[in-house]
Amino acid sequence: MSTATEQVWTLGALLDWTAKHLVTKNIDSARLDAEVLLAHVIGGKRIDLYGMRHGEIASPEVKQKYRELIRKRIEGCPVAYLVERKEFFGLELKVSPAVLIPRPDSEHVVMECLAFAKTMTNPHIIDIGTGSGNLAIAIAKRHPTADLVAIDKSPDALKIAQENAAKHGVAERIRFLEGDLFAPLNTLAGRASDGSDASAPSLARPANEQFHFIVSNPPYIADEDVPNLPVGVRLYEPHLALKGGPGGFVVFERLIAESRSRLLPGGYLIVEIGSPQEKPAREMLSAIAEFELAPTIYDFSGHPRVLRVQRK
Repeated sequence: MSTATEQVWTLGALLDWTAKHLVTKNIDSARLDAEVLLAHVIGGKRIDLYGMRHGEIASPEVKQKYRELIRKRIEGCPVAYLVERKEFFGLELKVSPAVLIPRPDSEHVVMECLAFAKTMTNPHIIDIGTGSGNLAIAIAKRHPTADLVAIDKSPDALKIAQENAAKHGVAERIRFLEGDLFAPLNTLAGRASDGSDASAPSLARPANEQFHFIVSNPPYIADEDVPNLPVGVRLYEPHLALKGGPGGFVVFERLIAESRSRLLPGGYLIVEIGSPQEKPAREMLSAIAEFELAPTIYDFSGHPRVLRVQRK
């Protein structure tokens, strides 16, 4: 993509040069990143770059926009933020630096919830720290009668989650509330995330509202470990969704403590954890008499990823 020559660039040649350039910059999945970003610039799909559009001449506008995205990628910005979308559980979701980028490993939370909810009619489910809405939306999409609540402290994150829910046709079955953990449920006089009155007939619930399922991907990175995170995570993803306090258990401990009164008898808490946290997290959950702890669920790489307990 040198500007020192008047060479005419086809999309195929531009892609090949850029993929090799990203390799020299030690970018993981260099070829894939180059494809995704160029497809985004031309408003097409990756497969288009190997089909009819492979020999298409890249316009100056395309080259300039692509050059800028590649520069940002080399600086460390995640591809998902550059193209403003990420696939999760087969759903394309809007993302921005206001939300954590959904990871495939979090799909295990969805799969566990669906496995136990599939025989239930109108299961009542709450997603704590919803972010982009990925967990709640994926569950709602696969379980047509599920009734959900999605809570997040960030109003910017909730806006994106609501957009994603509307895009996938499940907004009417998800109540979005702004606040810390279960706090928005503690008063009938609260406000929904869109500013509407939560005590309105369509939103009103008892302050002691309980659920069949509590799902969550809470912040679990130890504060002391944040400086060691990859640059794409450390500098671009929201620390509100990452930092779990000293040791990484501050939010986790509050979540499991408050879940005791929010789960219906026989209900499930399904929570994502960091791999190094498995042993202490299991010990914390095992110490709660009302909880029956299931075996650890491992992610696609074989690492401890999800814990599930059932209220006796």
